[in-house]
Amino acid sequence: MQLSTRRKTRLIHVGSLGIGGDAPISIQSMTNTDTRDVGATVAQIRDLEQAGCELVRVAVVDKDAASAIKSIKKNISIPVVADIHFDYRLALKAMDSGVDGLRLNPGNIGGPDKVAQVVREARERRVPIRIGVNAGSLEKTLMEKYSGITPEAMVESALGHIRILEDMGFSLIKVSLKASEVPLMVQAYRRLAELVDYPFHLGVTEAGTVLRGSVKSAVGMGILLGEGIGDTMRVSLTGDPVHEVRVGYQILKALGLRERGVELISCPTCGRCQINLVDVAEEVEQRLQHVTTPVRVAVMGCAVNGPGEARQADVGIAGGKGFGLLFRNGEVVRKVAAHEMVPALLEEIKSVVATKERDR
Repeated sequence: MQLSTRRKTRLIHVGSLGIGGDAPISIQSMTNTDTRDVGATVAQIRDLEQAGCELVRVAVVDKDAASAIKSIKKNISIPVVADIHFDYRLALKAMDSGVDGLRLNPGNIGGPDKVAQVVREARERRVPIRIGVNAGSLEKTLMEKYSGITPEAMVESALGHIRILEDMGFSLIKVSLKASEVPLMVQAYRRLAELVDYPFHLGVTEAGTVLRGSVKSAVGMGILLGEGIGDTMRVSLTGDPVHEVRVGYQILKALGLRERGVELISCPTCGRCQINLVDVAEEVEQRLQHVTTPVRVAVMGCAVNGPGEARQADVGIAGGKGFGLLFRNGEVVRKVAAHEMVPALLEEIKSVVATKERDR
């Protein structure tokens, strides 16, 4: 299947990160620490950075949280977005602390004069604003107008907030239209994509725990990305935000839109499998999670599809009865005993990664 041509959008920059235009679709996440706890927040962001996170959002609940951004930024290397609700002064304080982007809706941070203060400061500092429409907090007037939460209501909400900024001459905008229901979210993004050329932040909000949230996010964002819609994305999961980054990259890799780290191919196992393939695949995946170089690894358990899949990978293992055949670039390297499969595979992967790094 060929993916649709990516939608043409404006290019904006959040810090050094380009979003929209021809920039790669970026992966972001949000901390779940208390932003005022600088040490804990920095530690979590560093874990996110190691996983490949390119942009991080922090909750700004009061002036102390806004002030903490200055210290946080000194100890990390990716741009920071401040998540603001209701109080325009928090946006001003966050920008004074050097934040790279804002997530707020101009219609709910105060009157026109207060919005103007934020826009004036954001324009001067070149700080983009993400308009974040969420089905769970849609304006009551729109819910009454459309008799509930609908794609049309979400789009009208977004256009209303966009208009406020445009009327003030501000165009450093990106937009999200998040919902926990995949069809609602997909339809809303599709409709707005026909009306504006601002970059889109994709997400299925309140998606759920790691398993359920990953499935909903992959389906919802996968549909849109396949249609060429989306410029940056966050997989919202209940739990450690590092999972959000890893799942995000898996979605992009599955669509051929980004390459980073290991692509692990493993068979689902069946009655023909004569090695403990589940443990082998899980250990290999765990041991390789910090590899950033693109490498294709196959862990296969029988003689039907195993050799073929292993030959197509950079490195692969095809299991037999008590042994495995180790492949590299389509050729059998050696035969190893079952208990030696993981270390042999990891050793070969290390060699392949070193070669790829050297040839870059």
